[in-house]
Amino acid sequence: MSFLDKLLEGVEVEWKTLGEVAEIIRGVRVTKKDLLSDGKYPVVSGGTGYMGYVNEYNRDKNSITIAQYGTAGYVKWQTEKFWANDVAFTIFPIDENIFSKKYLYYFLMNKQEYLYSISNKTAVPFSISKEAILKLQIPIPCPDNPKKSLEIQQKIVGILDTFTELTAELTAELTAELTARKTQYSYYETKLLFDNNFEMIPLSQLCTVNQGLQIPINERKTENGENRYFYITVQFLKGSDVNYYIESPLQSVICYEDDILVTRTGSTGKIITGVKGCFHNNFFKVNCFENIINKRYMYCVLNSKVMFEKLLHAASGGTVPDLPHNKFYKITIPVPSLEEQASIVSILDKFDVLTTSIREGLPKEIELRQKQYEYYRDLLLTFPKEEKNVTV
Repeated sequence: MSFLDKLLEGVEVEWKTLGEVAEIIRGVRVTKKDLLSDGKYPVVSGGTGYMGYVNEYNRDKNSITIAQYGTAGYVKWQTEKFWANDVAFTIFPIDENIFSKKYLYYFLMNKQEYLYSISNKTAVPFSISKEAILKLQIPIPCPDNPKKSLEIQQKIVGILDTFTELTAELTAELTAELTARKTQYSYYETKLLFDNNFEMIPLSQLCTVNQGLQIPINERKTENGENRYFYITVQFLKGSDVNYYIESPLQSVICYEDDILVTRTGSTGKIITGVKGCFHNNFFKVNCFENIINKRYMYCVLNSKVMFEKLLHAASGGTVPDLPHNKFYKITIPVPSLEEQASIVSILDKFDVLTTSIREGLPKEIELRQKQYEYYRDLLLTFPKEEKNVTV
């Protein structure tokens, strides 16, 4: 018999409303003018982050908050003293000698999506009422034996705390590994590209550029189709969910996966490759003289930290950085023989593969641990119940 089976074997349970075992207190209003740049305590309000900081607190650490407005229903365990604003609920057990605060927190986290679903979405901003929260039913193990009940709750909390800590440790370890790989890549990138006394040649002797095209909104299509090309914009770089397509654009503004785009303005100096489409006039495409310079080598140089600083410097001078063609052409870059370029590209690509594998593996590993944690959380908070009882 597993530890979980032993822990929950024969456990009686009584389902009570949160209103029977907990109370909710609303915070006290502070406004932006009350915030301090050097404040000591965070202000918890209606969002997922902090509103700002003040020098007083009205809630102790290890408290549970639920956003009343904004991200209504958002549950968080506050690890430090804080100021609860008037749009933040704090929920407390009525008697912590028989009802664990952390057990309550994990139960609420288990009901997170449900809390979002019962918020009033017709209100602006969204809101959730104290009464709706307090109607939730929570399983209380061994209700006739408060000591044993609290003991079981605390064991459940201990298991879930362990999974939370393991997930946090894994995230920290993988993030540290990714940072180390990026630092290593940056070191070799600089050493291989810029520390070898290669001949410095202006870009005007290595390539030409094609300026992108600004397409009016009414000519942009929202669906792909025959002779349509994905429209590459600064919004695309910023992760916009809105995609546009251009029908039969000029050949000069079409790029393919192995082409190199330089962001002229908007996110100046950002280098893009691996995308097929039609590019906005915030970009220009680099057409390499491939008898002199390897296209992949050109990408590695342009995408380096050293080159990024050069591009920003060339774009400076106005309110909004703008990299004109003539200044781009004047920038010099190190150019070894084509054989040496290929060798450098091979080394940097191997480092890039390692960095990418960690970067892609990080969210997958975290997601796996999160699913494992949620599985055990659901298992630990699911007790035998009569048909009339409400399911957790």
